Amino acid sequence: MESEQYVNQLFQSNIEITTRSMDQLATVVSQCSELLVQCLLSERKILCCGEGVNGALAQIFTSHLLNRFNFERPGLPALSLASDATTLTALCSDGSFNEIFSQQIRALGQSGDILLVISNSTSAGSSIQAIQAAHDHEMIVVSISDSDSQDISSLMLPEDVDFIIPSNDRPRVIENQLLIINCLCALIDRQLFGSED
Repeated sequence: MESEQYVNQLFQSNIEITTRSMDQLATVVSQCSELLVQCLLSERKILCCGEGVNGALAQIFTSHLLNRFNFERPGLPALSLASDATTLTALCSDGSFNEIFSQQIRALGQSGDILLVISNSTSAGSSIQAIQAAHDHEMIVVSISDSDSQDISSLMLPEDVDFIIPSNDRPRVIENQLLIINCLCALIDRQLFGSED
């Protein structure tokens, strides 16, 4: 297969999964944004976590809230639990890798906060413990995962939000996780600050 043809195939695959995600998740994205806005209006914060590339997505989300997304506005309280290398390595060396997020949630999480977990089926251990710690602190959990992440879905409570990207093709899942994050940020900005115009 020629390179250009392969690139076209990758674009088509992205379009297909994105269209399915839009059909299945657009209403949930809208409802979730309202939940996040209520958390922020209640002077609570959003904690975010994820391993590897998912950790990078958690950092993108928090940077959009803390700094700006599409236009200048005041910063919003969000914290990535995946970005402090010193804390993460200390938690790993003194305990278990699966506790890298849950221990931070136990120290920082409060009732009314929201935990955003970005995960896939290969990184469930730390995500599972993070969700359990968040529930122990009466936090609502928002999960963005793939279609093979049943372990995470089984922990979700009725008030939680479970985004399941309709695929297990990792690159396509990551692309759609980023799209959902960007949609949430755009909706939060719109609901709190109006449009850029």
